[in-house]
Amino acid sequence: MAFDPVQAVGVSRRAFFAMPFAFAGLIALVRSRERPLPDPAANGGGPPITVVLFSDSGERLATVTIRKMIKNDAEWRRELSAEQYRITRRKGTEFAFSNRYWNWHATGVYRCVCCGTALFRSQDKFDSGTGWPSFSLPIAAANIQATSDLSLGLERREVLCAKCDGHLGHVFEDGPPPSGLRYCVNSSTLYFRPSPSHITHAGSRLFAHLWRGAAPANPGRRS
Repeated sequence: MAFDPVQAVGVSRRAFFAMPFAFAGLIALVRSRERPLPDPAANGGGPPITVVLFSDSGERLATVTIRKMIKNDAEWRRELSAEQYRITRRKGTEFAFSNRYWNWHATGVYRCVCCGTALFRSQDKFDSGTGWPSFSLPIAAANIQATSDLSLGLERREVLCAKCDGHLGHVFEDGPPPSGLRYCVNSSTLYFRPSPSHITHAGSRLFAHLWRGAAPANPGRRS
């Protein structure tokens, strides 16, 4: 069968334009195997609180008053993985440089793995050299709370999700300007939602790598 270069070019062009959508489908397939992210606007059974809702692009949608999410220990154990439960509900700490998001640079929003509340934006993430995800600011002050932590014989500021009281990590005063703060957060407490624009861009970039015969190992991670 003779090779038709005109037909081949047409197929290549169609493949190029379809690649971002295929990449989005791959992301959805991976996410479908994880616990579904709870609706951040859903009411819990606790007292009323005020939080800010955001899109996955980081766009501020609305400030709402909802009820705090309160669940018993057995419910959290059923809903979370063992590692997520250990860290968010038992104030654990994961190992540095071996967690999911310490070297993650995709564009999007980091949400609470327990309740879906938006916590941090990718543009406020920076490399602190500590081996944990670090942010200079929360996405909204209302969405987190800080409290005194006197464990380990030190006085630290513990950071919690405002809606579900899930332990996130700690905040330190050695971050970059203008805030001067470093929110040191455990990856297992976060659920990253990519911006739709990042999915399209990453899909095109993945196709370019495939075209050259060398696909990147992970579109969001840098080596």
